[in-house]
Amino acid sequence: MTSASSAGPRRVVVVRHAETVDNAARIWQGHKDTELSERGRAQVQAAAPHLAAYAPSLIVSSDLRRAAATAEAIAGLTGLEVRLDPRLREVHVGEWQGLHADEVRERYPEVVAALDRGEDAPRGVTGETMAQVAHRAGTALREISDELEAGETAVVVAHGVSARVAVSDLVGLDQDVSDAVFRGLGNCHWIELVEAGKSYSEATRWRISGWNLGPWNV
Repeated sequence: MTSASSAGPRRVVVVRHAETVDNAARIWQGHKDTELSERGRAQVQAAAPHLAAYAPSLIVSSDLRRAAATAEAIAGLTGLEVRLDPRLREVHVGEWQGLHADEVRERYPEVVAALDRGEDAPRGVTGETMAQVAHRAGTALREISDELEAGETAVVVAHGVSARVAVSDLVGLDQDVSDAVFRGLGNCHWIELVEAGKSYSEATRWRISGWNLGPWNV
């Protein structure tokens, strides 16, 4: 990992996509490819200038449409091309995909109870565990961060779960602690990561400098 220099620290800004029609309807999406809602498109228009103001050197997105559409709106203000990476996709929710949240609770009480106890059970019986998402999305985020030179910023567009677990993996935060301490990301909100060190050392590491930031609360 390159040390921060006089050019300034490296930054990674991890964004959750804008609201979708399924978000609004409380439908479990997972890898279901869903369009942005009208409210989601308005969220993108409000958030994109703030994210473009980071002057990113690269923009990387999950390949699902809701994330890619959010990323394209940011890229349109920067002149950059969006790079798609399927490793940034949302957690696969197996049999829950396409079901209403109330229906999931009614039909899968044992899985829900296991998750409530803190067990890392596969979502929707046949879906992924958080550990699996953390491995794939965390690896992707680490590779993106390693591409940056001193002073550069990457904007990464992902999903509510994949964004949180990837960030926690990058900074070395236990996933259970992360889930207990941090609230979920709002649609079109983001986490800011800065490479920082101690005043007495050249060694640096990634640190969370902002959580659930957005045009309404930065």
